[in-house]
Amino acid sequence: MKFTSWGAAGEVTGSQHLIETKTRRLLLDCGLFQGQRAESREKNESFACGPQNLDALILSHAHIDHCGNLPGLFKAGFRGPIFCTPATADVAAVMLNDSVRIQAEDARYIRKKLGPDHPRVAPLYEQEHVDRVVKLFETIPYGQTERLGKDVELRFSDAGHILGSAICELELVDGDDKKRVVFTGDLGRRGLPLLRDPQQVPGCDVLITESTYGDRVHPVVEEQVDQLARIIDQTAKRNGRLIIPAFSLGRTQNLVYFLNTLANEGRLPQIQVFVDSPLSLELTRTYQRHQEILDAEYQRTLRSDSNPFAFPGLTFVRSQQESMDLNRRAGATVIIASSGMCESGRVVHHLKHGLGDENNTVLLIGFQGQHTLGRRISERPRTVRIFDRDVPLRADVVQLSGFSAHADSQDFQWWFAGLAKERGVGQAFIVHGEEQGARGVAALLHDTCDEDPVIAVRGKTYVVE
Repeated sequence: MKFTSWGAAGEVTGSQHLIETKTRRLLLDCGLFQGQRAESREKNESFACGPQNLDALILSHAHIDHCGNLPGLFKAGFRGPIFCTPATADVAAVMLNDSVRIQAEDARYIRKKLGPDHPRVAPLYEQEHVDRVVKLFETIPYGQTERLGKDVELRFSDAGHILGSAICELELVDGDDKKRVVFTGDLGRRGLPLLRDPQQVPGCDVLITESTYGDRVHPVVEEQVDQLARIIDQTAKRNGRLIIPAFSLGRTQNLVYFLNTLANEGRLPQIQVFVDSPLSLELTRTYQRHQEILDAEYQRTLRSDSNPFAFPGLTFVRSQQESMDLNRRAGATVIIASSGMCESGRVVHHLKHGLGDENNTVLLIGFQGQHTLGRRISERPRTVRIFDRDVPLRADVVQLSGFSAHADSQDFQWWFAGLAKERGVGQAFIVHGEEQGARGVAALLHDTCDEDPVIAVRGKTYVVE
């Protein structure tokens, strides 16, 4: 068996991992790379995995860095089935339709602002590619083992990261050999609201694991909610604007749920909260359609609150004009807008208008990948480059890592202990993490594996004996 990581190796975007046996070529995820525009585009436009020769794709979850280039893969010739959970199929369809819309909008905006002499920026794929690739989804519920052929079995277990996210368990026949392969996708945290905790699974011959926060421990969620309340209160007293870049999928639903809890407890000041994302509204409704797989706390909340995603003062913004009007609005406001790493979408425009005001606050609540606008803002330079213009950074910048839906080192340690209970791990490949996180996970895994854990290098093929 061979393993090659073509994305999210040494970084946290562009998840794409190829497994090859004597009879099968299976791709795990196909996400968009994010970061520096030219470099990301070059990666997103090329597929070294051989799309036309893939037998199938297995999708762990519907975050855009895991599913966002599925239409590009289709455009490059892929026509096989895409296996995922039912909730992931619903969410991914929403995400991909939004992705193609954002690409078209960004291309129009850049052409308008930068003029005809600037190099042309075209979308990576078109609506027809989205429409056709979502028809390839074949769903498998959590806990059900599905035979994909005489040499492949697949089972999904709950990863606890976002709605529908899955740990992918594969049984592969490779000639006279049989191998069990486990791919974590993005492993979630224990104790977060809305989602069930990740499930422990038996050990395996090959483990492919993410490592985003493998070198640190997240703050306690309840303490982070208290800090969120204080930040909102402080910004309101300055009559400022609180801008929260947040992924429309997962992070925004958690934020709205936390704010609803604060409102129910009487701890939210009189302030207007705008979720500037039609996508977030659609995804929130998708969460509600699949609420049977949400956690016990959410089920208990429903007994006293018929809609945990709504509270007085909350508005979901739909139109582009309404979004633009927010930047001319007087008074204290909270604006939650995507994307979480500030690389695209409406939040970039809010940052362009809001970074120069010292009464405003930018609250970063998730991992900010290398070379992203979010990472540059987190480093607090005097100016940041937005749409090829230098924008002064006078606003307060606050980071809260405790809202992350990624496992931290303690969660990894607990989950790896589940692998060790039954057979352990033969060979582990560490992906989806920068150097420190990957090294942290390697250290945690060392005593669980027969072989030293390998931090995967993009494009390098590893042979598993």
